[in-house]
Amino acid sequence: MKIMAGNSNLPLARAISAYLEVPLTDASVRRFADEEVFVEIHENVRGEDVFVVQSTSYPANDNLLELLICIDALRRASAKRITAVVPYFGYARQDRKPGPRTPISAKLVSNLITTAGADRVLAVDLHAGQIQGFFDIPTDNLFAAPVMAADIQTRYGTQELMVVSPDVGGVVRARALAKRLNNAPLAIVDKRRDRPGQSEVMNIIGDVKGRMCILIDDIIDSGGTLCNAAQALLDAGAAGVSAYITHGVLSGGAVARVAGSALKELVITDTIMPTEATATCDRIRVLTIAPLIGEAVRRIADESSVSSLFD
Repeated sequence: MKIMAGNSNLPLARAISAYLEVPLTDASVRRFADEEVFVEIHENVRGEDVFVVQSTSYPANDNLLELLICIDALRRASAKRITAVVPYFGYARQDRKPGPRTPISAKLVSNLITTAGADRVLAVDLHAGQIQGFFDIPTDNLFAAPVMAADIQTRYGTQELMVVSPDVGGVVRARALAKRLNNAPLAIVDKRRDRPGQSEVMNIIGDVKGRMCILIDDIIDSGGTLCNAAQALLDAGAAGVSAYITHGVLSGGAVARVAGSALKELVITDTIMPTEATATCDRIRVLTIAPLIGEAVRRIADESSVSSLFD
């Protein structure tokens, strides 16, 4: 087995490497003067089972191209099997046609990864389950819920918990987390969105009075939805609100918005490398997901069950 890293999230790649006790493959992923991506592998990978760790987060297009060129370089170097480990799968929110004459970009990106030469894909908390079906190669979708549930039990286990989905579409994810928290009750925030990036909370479905509410979602981008939901929950009588989000995109003024919100804390994983603003915000905490990904990589290499990780 070999672990190769792109530049999008080197700390996570190094943590996975340390967990597996396998050194990162000696490779250069750099830019020419005109910003073209160039990849050179400095060790033999012929006949090897290679895992390429690369999130396609901001800058999404640059990081996606790095991933594709890494895969192509490995294929041309005669690697036996290439697995694209994509902790954060960019373009995942474009998984359907929301209107006429719009693309399904998640399918296009899936095709690109397959055409580049990947034999398998490993991702974390895909925005929609059907994205697995966009790939014509085996695809494993890991869930951050076990890592989050363990942290919630440690910090809030003595309180009356309620798991809250910030929208109707996230109910399945919220129910799965609630089940891990000794079947905690569930609430839903009903919201209406006038345009992308803005939302207005309309109603809380469920009795949150006196309970510690845990908001759960897969992506936080601008943070508007989450901050509005937290305020609405407190207005409805919640004792406190914390949010657990897998992918901390946190674009624009999201960090400042979270810092000034009613949230007790925002907990994200390191699928996306935290920016300096994120790392220095005392309202944001980062959980590492490296052991979960590392164990999944080990099981794929050993041809053993990945799904049993979540039993």
